[in-house]
Amino acid sequence: MAEVNSRAALMTAEDLYAIPDDDKHYELVNGELRVSEPPGFWHGALQTQIAAALHTHVATHGLGVVVTESGFVLRRGPDIVRGPDIAFIRTDRVPPPDRMERFIEGAPDFVAEIVSPGDAAWEIAEKVDGYLAHGVRLVWMVYPRLRQVVVHTPDRLSRVLRGNETLEGGEVVPGFILSVGDLFGDLPNAAAPRA
Repeated sequence: MAEVNSRAALMTAEDLYAIPDDDKHYELVNGELRVSEPPGFWHGALQTQIAAALHTHVATHGLGVVVTESGFVLRRGPDIVRGPDIAFIRTDRVPPPDRMERFIEGAPDFVAEIVSPGDAAWEIAEKVDGYLAHGVRLVWMVYPRLRQVVVHTPDRLSRVLRGNETLEGGEVVPGFILSVGDLFGDLPNAAAPRA
């Protein structure tokens, strides 16, 4: 009987969408609400830098749409809704205008997430595994303090890139390249000790 009651308490994507706007970031994982505070300055600066570079490339070549912190329903029953920091959807997968008001059903093609200092290793692994399991074809996990990016692909192999190494969109975002050094170059050193 307790199992039935706990299942009844699970939220759906529609329940999540109905939560009033505030400054918090909400996601659903297996029907359970996850809440986080607004990100810090570093996070926002990197998010803007990646999104701007990606948007410029995607718009120039007519490849699709780039969004930030938009909800994607990765699974139903129980629902998983993620709002990645940056996401890309190919032109042929962009939903019609009447379906853009709410969360998008299905996974984006590409996701980039900026890792915050308080993110636990299990949370990061859960996100990456969930994205790949539900159809995301390329995941970048950006680590500001380490000035590195870990690239994940559906073959479950990962690569750590840093310094002058180059991030590539591959077949997912054709022609898109971004130097890790350029990504972090214009920003203050996040790894510097705090005074």
